[in-house]
Parts: sequence; structure tokens; C-alpha cells
Amino acid sequence: MPHVLQGCGLGLWLFLLPAFSLAQAPKSGPWEMQSSGTTANLRGIHAVGGGVAWASGTNGTVLRTEDGGYMWQSCAVPPGAEKLDFRGIWAWDANTAIVMSSGPGDQSRLYETTDGCSHWTLLYTNPDKDGFWDAVVFQNKRRGFLLGDPVNGKFVFLTTEDGGQHWVRSEGSGLEADSKAKGAFAASNSSLLGRPQEPVIFGTGGAFVYSRSFFAKPGTPIKMAEQWKRYSVPLANAGDAAGIFSLGHHAGKGTLVAVGGDYTKPNESAGTAAWSSDGGQHWTAATKPPHGYRSAVAWDADAKAWIAVGTNGSDISYDDGKTWQPLDDGNWNALSLPWVVGPKGRIARLGLPNSSHP
Repeated sequence: MPHVLQGCGLGLWLFLLPAFSLAQAPKSGPWEMQSSGTTANLRGIHAVGGGVAWASGTNGTVLRTEDGGYMWQSCAVPPGAEKLDFRGIWAWDANTAIVMSSGPGDQSRLYETTDGCSHWTLLYTNPDKDGFWDAVVFQNKRRGFLLGDPVNGKFVFLTTEDGGQHWVRSEGSGLEADSKAKGAFAASNSSLLGRPQEPVIFGTGGAFVYSRSFFAKPGTPIKMAEQWKRYSVPLANAGDAAGIFSLGHHAGKGTLVAVGGDYTKPNESAGTAAWSSDGGQHWTAATKPPHGYRSAVAWDADAKAWIAVGTNGSDISYDDGKTWQPLDDGNWNALSLPWVVGPKGRIARLGLPNSSHP
């Protein structure tokens, strides 16, 4: 679902930014600010591990760090992507990544780099003129999923089995959009969860979760049919600007957390978080929600807590999403711990006590 497209341009070729000492970095609560070298609006962030992370944003912006954020490198702009808004990025190491742009029709695209972002290859362009891509995730280097706003009344769910070279749209039943769910939100590349060994789920406007399952058709025990079920979540759901913006999963406990709200009312705390302990079939609203609209949520294994971020700050929950307490009042869009990104090139790294993030 399109909203808030803004940002500034970036140079064409790879260059190194001056080193930036985290010890001298300003802070926003527990977030240690880093130097991104750009003023682009950043919504894509993916922490690979070992100090490697990738970020993306407006005007074809892609950034990369190999040293824990001491230095962020500005990547070459993919060919023809100077005006695209890269809302999602997925990486496997310091050399290989796929970046997704969000926009109407053919402005939604996938590009791939295999040489540390010096060069990019166009993998796939949205074939639906009425489509709009919201999120992309991968289970491994070959299997990935892509979520798009409804086309002809049904949400677009695509699968690749060859690393993004080819994509197939789901024909499963149950992908019909509710009248309150005109689309999903391309706010943080986290409205879609594609967890290994778990059902694929995604969240939408109107505060709905769609969950995928398979069953054997009568008379055809070998061929499995795909089916989606829709569940209501107790989050803000009135209007096109409200619903679920992000889903998170705690694999150890099986807990799911959904965050969102109404992005036109960033300081409204009601209806901004809910949790589920049964795979997303039943949801309970947080008794003490985050202190505003939230666009991203993630489980922090080091802190043993959930962290949610949005345009008026961040919050933390130590009880599986039931109650939340503020961390800061910064302006944030997306989260891939230990990193968080936001508008005007904002990048920070989490510095909670006892944290051992790589």
C-alpha cells in the first residue's frame, strides 16, 4: 500500500565513507546513532550477522556495512533505479543481496547483486499495472516469497524456488481482500513472515492476518492444495492508513507479535500491538501498548525482549508483547536487530546493557 514517498539522491558508484567511531556517536535512548552518508528515507534493513548489514531507501539508495556500522558504504544505484523507492532488502552475506522497490505497476522491481553491490541485475518487474509490492523474504538462497497489494480483488503472493530468477503467483483459495483490507503496508518489509517449518503469514490493512496451509484434495492424496485463512487482530483498523504494519516471531516460544496502528496518528497508542500464542489464530491486544503507531517489531534474543519502532519512537516488551515501555522518542521506520533505520538517512545500532549483538 503506497504511502509517504520521499527522499534524496545518491551517487552512482561505490565509495567509502569516513570511519565513524561508535564511542563518539550521539544516542537516542539505547540507540547509538551511526553515519549513513545519505539523507534518503530508509525503510529497508537486513542484518546478516558477523557485522554485515544492508540498508535501502528512496532514490535507488542501497547501503552496506561489513564492520558493524563503523563505516557504511554507498552502493552503485541499480540501472534505471534512480527514482525508485527500495522498501525492502534481503541479503545472505557481504556480497549477495536482493533489493525490492515498491511503487505502482512496473515501479515495483527486484534487483540482485553478487559482487558487493558494485553491479546489479534486474531480476523481476511487476507485471501487473495495478499492482504494488509490499515485502519480500527468503527462507534460504533459493526459496523466497513476495507480497503485493490485491489485484483483481486478491492479494498477490509470489513464490520463487530459484533465488528470485522466476516467480509464480499463488492460486490458492482464501486470498480475497476484505473490504477493510485494501492492501498491505510497505513500511518496513516486515508485514510478511516466511519462517522455515512454520506457516507463511502476512498482515494487512484492516488488521487481518492471512495464514497459509496445505491439504490433500479429495481423490488426489498426493497433490496438495494451497489454502489461506484470514484472522482478525485487535489493532486499529479504521481507514486506509490503519492495520498491521509488522509481524514478528519468537521461535523458542512460538509467540507472534503484531504491531501497527494508524500512521496518520503517530502519537495514538490504542490499537498498536497484539500477541498470539497459537500461530496467529487468536490474538490478544497488549494491555499496555507502545506509546504510538509502530511500523516494525522484532524479537531480541540477547535482551530476551520484543522491540517495536515507529515514527515517534521505540518501545520494549519483556512479557511477550503484553505490556510495553518506551525506549526513545526518535523517528524510525524499520528494524533488523541490532539496527534500526528511519528518514533522512537515520541509522542506529542497539546498545542495550548486556547486549552481545555481533
